[in-house]
Amino acid sequence: MKATHSREAIIERVLRAIAQEDVRIIAVIVDKQSIMKAPENPEAIYQAAVIRAVRHCVERWPRFDLYLDKRYTKKALRYRLEEVIREALVGVPQEVVLIRQEDSLTRKELQAVDFVAWALFQKYERGEGRFYRIIEDKVLVEELVKRELW
Repeated sequence: MKATHSREAIIERVLRAIAQEDVRIIAVIVDKQSIMKAPENPEAIYQAAVIRAVRHCVERWPRFDLYLDKRYTKKALRYRLEEVIREALVGVPQEVVLIRQEDSLTRKELQAVDFVAWALFQKYERGEGRFYRIIEDKVLVEELVKRELW
């Protein structure tokens, strides 16, 4: 289930269901329009956002399972992403983060996250906050990253 392929009524229903759950949302949003010089490695933007989100999580919950949508088909790229995340956590005391990369079609949690990300996209890219307001009380961290140079 993907928010971009769903009707607004379905999106609203899913977001309301999420809002009823005992969850906290950590959101890191990258303002791509502020990037004047793109990084040599285009994946650096995604990696930086994931690292920031994971650090926010580790500060609050030193032990947790991290499920990421399986972004890469090549095992080497998936391993590199995990390596980058682990390198960023060096020196953080008592952190235990189990990283799993799975297809969102098999994980309902990742499908729910897609709806939350869609609501955030609507807020930041389209100036439409209607869907975001449904889950707003669940947002613990909402960080907007603006970097001109990578």
